[in-house]
Amino acid sequence: MFASRTNWRLNPNRFTQALEEHRRSGKPLWDLTVSNPTACGLAYPDQEIVAALADRRAIEYRPESKGILEAREGVSDYYRGRMGFSGSGERVDPERILLTSGTSEGYSHIFRLLCEAGDEVLVPAPSYPLFEFLGDLADLRLVPYPLLYDHGWQIDFASLRAALTPRSRAVLVVHPNNPTGSFVKRREAAELAEICAARDMAIVADEVFLDYAAGPEPAQTFAFHDAALTFTLSGLSKISLLPQMKLAWMAVSGPQALVQTAVERLEIIADTYLSPSTPVQLALPKFLELRHGLQAQLLRRISTNIAVLDGVLRESKLLTRLEREGGWYAVLRVPATGPDEDLAVALLERCSVLVHPGHFFNFSQDGFLVLSLITPELQFREGVRQLRKFFGG
Repeated sequence: MFASRTNWRLNPNRFTQALEEHRRSGKPLWDLTVSNPTACGLAYPDQEIVAALADRRAIEYRPESKGILEAREGVSDYYRGRMGFSGSGERVDPERILLTSGTSEGYSHIFRLLCEAGDEVLVPAPSYPLFEFLGDLADLRLVPYPLLYDHGWQIDFASLRAALTPRSRAVLVVHPNNPTGSFVKRREAAELAEICAARDMAIVADEVFLDYAAGPEPAQTFAFHDAALTFTLSGLSKISLLPQMKLAWMAVSGPQALVQTAVERLEIIADTYLSPSTPVQLALPKFLELRHGLQAQLLRRISTNIAVLDGVLRESKLLTRLEREGGWYAVLRVPATGPDEDLAVALLERCSVLVHPGHFFNFSQDGFLVLSLITPELQFREGVRQLRKFFGG
């Protein structure tokens, strides 16, 4: 009766079962996986957010397939002054920006635009677990290409090239990657563009964590990429720390003829759904304006938690934090004494510490745990202390 594309394993795994049992027990929980910014103790400008949603123009339904022009101009302003990989930082034309209810919907639109059933999209590993479900729903085959760690993360181009087939349609990059926190370097972006342009493939760049660079310089964006057809995704969820508002965007760049065709076809796809709500579209420019104060709070949180983590790790000979360049997460290399899932369950049961096992993000081997750096500071400090105590050494 049901389509094979939804034939997922629905029974909870051992890790989920252990977490449910722990919560039922009423024991304390040091949750180092917190990823919801609205639940981590930030001071939100409540009145300004509510006022932005109270625009009287929202009473009238204004269906626009790309999204309301005022909102798209707000996104264009967001990119103003940023630099692309080619060194340019010109304006992003609002006419090549399309709004969606979230980046997941943006992915769906792009996959439908580019791919026939059974086609392939290359995705980085490690990275989001979300992509597997999006690929299934679009009837695609996702082909992983490795990110290698050697004094920092880098794309394994030999493996990426070896993974290409006549059915390859796009290369997906997460910039910075979740959870590694690694940015695509200028030379890597150039090589990706060369590969994709030569094979009539597209680049899909997920930049939801772009504003959370660890260094003082702002990160380069793919939104001005012009050597290959490129779709740059982002949204309010991370940029303005407003996941509940459900508004994202894609900016299309590349050779002019390809961009024009892509935008025309995407406009039909978007018109079929007309999913973003009018109130949040009208509020988008204000929400982007509010991002500065919220991001400043979160960056302070990340900086504080990194300092705490590094201080605790200096006392351990068994635990190492891998280098990161941005994002919200830290990756720990730990003794690989068994599956990471078993290790995460043991940490939960013995120390009441919740962490992500590495396999959740498709690490190729055991010995990795992933921690959220936006966890409230006191909770993070105690959770990391308990983690260090668990490993000893």
